[in-house]
Amino acid sequence: MAVDLLLGLQWGDEGKGKIVDVLTSKYNIIARFQGGPNAGHTLVFNGRKHVLHTIPSGIFHDDATNLVGNGVVIDPVIFKKELDKLEEQDVDYRKSLLVSRKAHIILPTHRLLDAASEASKGKAKIGSTLKGIGPTYMDKTGRNGIRVGDLELSDWKERYRALADKHESMIDFYDVDIEYDLAELEKEFFEAVDVLKSIKFIDSEEYMYQAQKSGKTILAEGAQGSLLDIDFGTYPYVTSSNTTAAGACTGLGVSPSQIGDVFGIFKAYTTRVGSGPFPTELFDEDGATMSRVGNEFGATTGRPRRCGWLDLVALRYACQVNGVTQLMMMKGDVLSGFKTLKVCTAYNYKGDIIKHFPYNIDPENVEPIFTEFKGWNEDLTAMSEVNQLPKELNAYIEFLEKELEIPITIVSVGPDRKQTIFRS
Repeated sequence: MAVDLLLGLQWGDEGKGKIVDVLTSKYNIIARFQGGPNAGHTLVFNGRKHVLHTIPSGIFHDDATNLVGNGVVIDPVIFKKELDKLEEQDVDYRKSLLVSRKAHIILPTHRLLDAASEASKGKAKIGSTLKGIGPTYMDKTGRNGIRVGDLELSDWKERYRALADKHESMIDFYDVDIEYDLAELEKEFFEAVDVLKSIKFIDSEEYMYQAQKSGKTILAEGAQGSLLDIDFGTYPYVTSSNTTAAGACTGLGVSPSQIGDVFGIFKAYTTRVGSGPFPTELFDEDGATMSRVGNEFGATTGRPRRCGWLDLVALRYACQVNGVTQLMMMKGDVLSGFKTLKVCTAYNYKGDIIKHFPYNIDPENVEPIFTEFKGWNEDLTAMSEVNQLPKELNAYIEFLEKELEIPITIVSVGPDRKQTIFRS
């Protein structure tokens, strides 16, 4: 069986967790393929909000197996906190949660390095979540990292000590005032490692191969968004992993020939957390309304999200890079009440009108060109059928489909899993 992918097409926070939760009943296995606890996948059902950072979003379904793949970086402390919350809700995660031996581990000193590095940049900081993601991926590519499988070796604590000592010397190099008690951090870390070791570790690439061979249905769940990809995002204001479809192959050990549908998730408008260029960003009352109505605060950091109109130039680029086969539009309900909507359909790039995503989108180089649409006033949150949607919203959706040449098969009209409209 082919592996289907689900990933974000903007700067993250698109609503991937909800859609994975909605689609999980169609799949045997949900597999996270990159990122770490910098992700925040929010699910709402039965009147309760759930936020997952590392654990796949299928964990609340009894029949689904949830795999943390080799491309993910795991902070045992945050992982333990997620497990504790699942236990509070009587979720039997031990029967359904698997972890790849090749996934890398975030050490306490990785987080300290992250903080020291960001502090040293001053005004040039990139807006890191300070979860230690970047330094962990640096150790991975530098061939210094500690992997989950190392926890099964007799000398893993010696390996830990050597790497932590190296990190402390690097922290000193930054010459910034970072106060910490490593002994206290390590106490919490080692306790969390013991909990992590209670989860089943597997050779995930072999597991995935055998699952495909036996006809299991698999959905690969991405974190962050395509415009944060280390190669194809708005560098250097990006994350440290490949958030695009190619990352699923390296993050799970899946052959490119075995990729099936690619589900692309996007908001009906655009948001961004942290630093970096944002051509359609709004600084007026419209932007403030989007933020307030959309409750635009990061699920991981709590930081307010910057808001702006939908950027079709960037969205088309993300669709092309990922080979998206189906689109799913989130938060259409947030746009109710706007008299006029705008969509960026092209850029004025250094005096030329372009429709492709250029190398640099800093404001001195790019000016968005907008197409306007009539808005709608209806409350979408109680709607459950396509024929209930206002004609102005349908016109908006049909325009996007025509421009992107990809069907929009799901429209989300609220945060709850039930507030999901399927379009044929």
